[in-house]
Amino acid sequence: MAVESSFTVPDAVSFAEAIALTQALLDGLEQGKVTAATLETTIAALVCSENGARGFFVTYLSDDRALADQPMPTVVAALQTSSAIVSPLLVKNLAMSTAMAMTHRRNQDETMAEGSERVRSRTLQLIQVLQLPQVQVEAQQLLQAIEMSTGSYQTFLERWGYDLEQRQAMQQTLEAAGIVAPASGLDAASEVG
Repeated sequence: MAVESSFTVPDAVSFAEAIALTQALLDGLEQGKVTAATLETTIAALVCSENGARGFFVTYLSDDRALADQPMPTVVAALQTSSAIVSPLLVKNLAMSTAMAMTHRRNQDETMAEGSERVRSRTLQLIQVLQLPQVQVEAQQLLQAIEMSTGSYQTFLERWGYDLEQRQAMQQTLEAAGIVAPASGLDAASEVG
C-alpha cells in the first residue's frame, strides 16, 4: 500500500525525522488517507525510541487541530507498547507545559500561554487514559526533586531553570490530577489520628 510505505520509521529515527513523520501522519489522518492500523503501527514504531517518542509528542501535543483533543484508541494502544519511554516523557511534558504557561503569562503572551495549556491538557488526558503505572513512579520522582531538590529529576529542573513558583505549579498539577498524593493530605490525616 502506498500510504503505509510513506510512514516507514527508520530504526535510528532522528528527532527531526520523527517530527516530520508525525506531521505527515496527522495530515494524512485529517485527509482520511491513514488507516487505523497504519496509525497504530507508525506511532508504535516512533515511540519505541527516545528520539521518535520526543518527536511524536512535540508534534502531536502541540498540533493546532483537534485530532489530539480526544486520543483515539489506536493512539492509546500504540503508546502503551513503550511505557518505559512514554511515561517519563509524559511527566516531563506535563511539567514543562505547566511551567511554560506561567512563563508566557509573565511575558504577557496569552496566545503562547494558551498553546502551553493545550499541551498540558492533552498530556493530562493521555496520562489518565493510558493508566501506565510507570507514570506514577516518574511523577513521584519529579515530586521528590521539587520538594527536596534531589533525585533523578533534579537535573531536569535545573537544566530548564524552573523557579520556585513554576515548581509549585508542577506539584499542584500532579496533585490535582491525582497522579501523586497531595502533600497536605498527609498532614491532615496525621492531625486527625
